[in-house]
Amino acid sequence: MGALKPIAKMIDRLNQVLGATVAWLTLIMVLEQFAIVVMRYVFGVGYIYMQESIVYMHGILFLLGAGFTLLHNGHVRVDLIYREAPERQKALTDLLGSLLLLIPVMILILWVSYPYVEISWSVLEGSKETSGIPGIFLLKTMILVFAVLMLLQGISMAIHSSLILMGVEDAPQEEAQTAL
Repeated sequence: MGALKPIAKMIDRLNQVLGATVAWLTLIMVLEQFAIVVMRYVFGVGYIYMQESIVYMHGILFLLGAGFTLLHNGHVRVDLIYREAPERQKALTDLLGSLLLLIPVMILILWVSYPYVEISWSVLEGSKETSGIPGIFLLKTMILVFAVLMLLQGISMAIHSSLILMGVEDAPQEEAQTAL
């Protein structure tokens, strides 16, 4: 089981780098939205592809950032018992949640969405707007990428949880929560 630890670390690193990279889309989205508003209300000019690109960036941010969020325990959870539970119980909960819920659901998403994405690629689906972005098929592909990244992070979570239960690895330290 210890031989799986490097695999889990590699998956964690992948989601860490990808999450930190797509986080920059947030700044780009804000700046572009500001430019859209200024262009529309000050200069009376608007571009559909700019407005659509906000939707694309938003979708990409959430779909590619989901594995990063799972890596850092940032997803919403019903935390009635988990928060106060001992580390071994948390590890068991994470292991069972990964194996019985997360991994099967991500496999289901891959299975169900693959034909949807495949059809979109077969016609190179584009925007319904004439001057929109002609790459909806690329955005739909992010659904598959999302499922793969979450599946991988679920495998990593299961490996880490198993190692904690076996006493080979220490439980991760809680990340400090900052109040805004």
